[in-house]
Amino acid sequence: MEPPSDNTQQPPTPAPTHRTPTGKFRNPWPESNPHGLRDVLRWALDRRAKGRTQWRADQVPMSAFPVVSPAFPSPRAPAGEILLTWIGHSSFLLQIGSVNILLDPVWSTRASPVSFAGPARIIAPALSFDALPPIDLVIISHDHYDHLDRATVRMLRVSHPEAKWMAPLGVGSWLRDRGVAVIAELDWWQRVSVLGIEITCTPAQHFSGRRLSNRNSTLWSGWAIRAGKRAVYFAGDTGRHPEFSEITRRLGPFDAALLPIGAYNPRWFMHPVHMSPEEAVAAYVDIAAANDGRACRFVATHWGTFKLTDEPMEEPPALTRVEWEKAELDPALLWVMAHGETRRV
Repeated sequence: MEPPSDNTQQPPTPAPTHRTPTGKFRNPWPESNPHGLRDVLRWALDRRAKGRTQWRADQVPMSAFPVVSPAFPSPRAPAGEILLTWIGHSSFLLQIGSVNILLDPVWSTRASPVSFAGPARIIAPALSFDALPPIDLVIISHDHYDHLDRATVRMLRVSHPEAKWMAPLGVGSWLRDRGVAVIAELDWWQRVSVLGIEITCTPAQHFSGRRLSNRNSTLWSGWAIRAGKRAVYFAGDTGRHPEFSEITRRLGPFDAALLPIGAYNPRWFMHPVHMSPEEAVAAYVDIAAANDGRACRFVATHWGTFKLTDEPMEEPPALTRVEWEKAELDPALLWVMAHGETRRV
């Protein structure tokens, strides 16, 4: 893979507004800044007052989370096809242009810096790591524990050493420290071509940091992934921002948009960084309106795997379906996949 500086569209000058004067990153839109430590403590105290425990999920109705056996072609899909297999949360196996891509792969039992505490998986990874086909590309949206997992990186480095990695700015050093050799770090709107796939880093509204001392030192993003006339948009982890239409106009039309629908309550706290189902459907409407007449599937992500926030874990898809009906959208274009399910786009 060529270094991204040799085969990219560079970001505009002067410095993009998502950079701070100190070299960190920020969301450039009004009312998009995440809440700070004081509000984290407020949320924790509110949970305690209401008798909630953030990491418990013993009230989750497991019947709401069916698990099916993956049915993806191996070792590769035909060049003209797109297949998606949901591993859980934001982790997908994407097969496009005869290339096998992992999106935000996490196989660990906790989204946490330690193995004994933090959000535990409610549903185990629906695709066994050993059952993976040959992995050509790994795409990371940002450095949070539920999207970038140290143990999974180690397993991929050993089992799929030829895989090439894509990450937003700043994440590459963390990956290199863990033995990943071939990495392209991209800024928003920067593009690289590899294995016949055109990959563009896209804006997202979120934040970063694996500890308090490095908050927003690395960039967060979505990704547009194109093979010829077929394309998929992976929004990553994001709040509702104004760039969904522009992303589609510049990088679409898309056959599928992978949009997050979970981890949204309490809204006063989560609004800047996580979309509610209502906001996710509104973002899809923006995408569909700019999609040059092509039917685009809404693929629900970021739900049903880790208990991260206050809403019931089974609520996000139910509310998404309600909002979908309100918007009078085609039911066939809403994909709420079962864990492990493979669908052909």
